[in-house]
Amino acid sequence: MRGANTRCVPKGGLAMNVTWKKCGDDGHWCSLENLDLESMGDVAGVYIIWHEGNPASVVRVGQGNPIKDRLSAHRNDLNILAYKRSGKLRVTWASVSSNQRDGVERYLADHWNPLVGDAFPEADPIAVNSPWS
Repeated sequence: MRGANTRCVPKGGLAMNVTWKKCGDDGHWCSLENLDLESMGDVAGVYIIWHEGNPASVVRVGQGNPIKDRLSAHRNDLNILAYKRSGKLRVTWASVSSNQRDGVERYLADHWNPLVGDAFPEADPIAVNSPWS
């Protein structure tokens, strides 16, 4: 994945382990545009939107309570949708407790350098596992 910042590797290589969600019985990456948001329920946590271009790049990271409300808004965000030209927009998310969300979002933004968004929380980064490892 393009844009990963290797300076954000946690000391000692330890990171909080979260479960990144995929779609369907075959476990494919979810389409931002076609995901049934209601099927997500009211899960709260963090998310990553990326495009599948060559190279693939993280477009946006964020958090939501519930996440589906933020993804619904992003489906109409022209700054995000502009990256459809580079490849299909995909999304994954992980449930993260409210007291850790700001730190995890901060870590994801520092690590992946998203193409859209710059108002990330002023919080100490909390490292998490990558959805692509």
